[in-house]
Amino acid sequence: MTFSILTPPRILFGRGEVANAPALVSPFGPRGVIVHGADGARAAPLLASFEATAISCAQEPTIAMLEAALATARAAAPHWVLAIGGGAVLDMGKALAAMIPQPTPVMDHLEGVGPAHPLSAAPLPFIAIPTTSGTGAEVTKNAVIGLPDLGRKVSLRDDRMIARLAIIDPALTDGCPRAITLASGLDAITQVIEPYVSIKATPYTDAITRPAIAMGLAALIRLMAGDDPAARDAMAFVSLSGGLALANAGLGAVHGFAGVIGGMTGAAHGAICGTLLPHVIAMNRARVADPTRLTEVCQMIGAAFGTNADDAPAALAGWSRRHGLPTLSEMGLAARDHRQVAKTAQTASSMKGNPVVLSEDDLIAILAAA
Repeated sequence: MTFSILTPPRILFGRGEVANAPALVSPFGPRGVIVHGADGARAAPLLASFEATAISCAQEPTIAMLEAALATARAAAPHWVLAIGGGAVLDMGKALAAMIPQPTPVMDHLEGVGPAHPLSAAPLPFIAIPTTSGTGAEVTKNAVIGLPDLGRKVSLRDDRMIARLAIIDPALTDGCPRAITLASGLDAITQVIEPYVSIKATPYTDAITRPAIAMGLAALIRLMAGDDPAARDAMAFVSLSGGLALANAGLGAVHGFAGVIGGMTGAAHGAICGTLLPHVIAMNRARVADPTRLTEVCQMIGAAFGTNADDAPAALAGWSRRHGLPTLSEMGLAARDHRQVAKTAQTASSMKGNPVVLSEDDLIAILAAA
């Protein structure tokens, strides 16, 4: 048995932990860049604590957004980068920390669209503070960047991009809008299911993913009934677990699709993943030689929704739909594009972890069902 574990050197988890950020970030140096979302209110106390340049990121980052932010950030000569926000904000911060020291263009380092050269200089220290429970980006080694001209979302990736400090304060997710809670929660659940059934799963990733599946389902069901601090805490832990797991065991077909569909439609990543998840589970279970783990996942889903393993994927899809999750067509994906999406998704890095190689026709059938 051989495996490795990649995690941030320090992770803080708990309500109120964000208050420790100033003392913990100061040793990295006096000057920084703080990336925040459209509403900078949560970043205000941090900006007041440091000599820092603020950069707003109101949507999933594109290469043009990243290049513009790099010009601003480099002018500040920062010692570190901190991001406080959702997955898009964390991706922007992580990419800035990686690229500020690099002498070469961003395109030289992106996967799937260029030479994907390794980073030649070490990234700046990156500090991650998530305000949603979904992507797990606070503990992953990649940043997703959109290329609208190519209709793709691709990753900038390096082991050294892992955060030096991740602070997960579930109180920052309290009051998160219902639609975002649903989409990001389904993304978090996807990110504990896919590493658990991945061909690259390890004893470490099994230990953190298997118990998180039922926990995530129960918490999300509670949150769709009304805000609940205990459920927010649970979802934050599930999201953290998923980020740690995917950084060490990869993902699967849901995420193989998601980058392609997101690049084509601009739809929210979590919503895409949530819509695809039940249909990918059903197809994988039907095609894999040993369905033990997928059956176990279906049993956990069935237990959450009061049905059997065979009917569990449909129960999850129906529940998500009743709570407002859109279909792929409602997100802007036309049926005429299904074959091209399937072809492109087959080459996505996330597909390498899927428990079985799915044919192009299998992938098209998933898209049609979703």
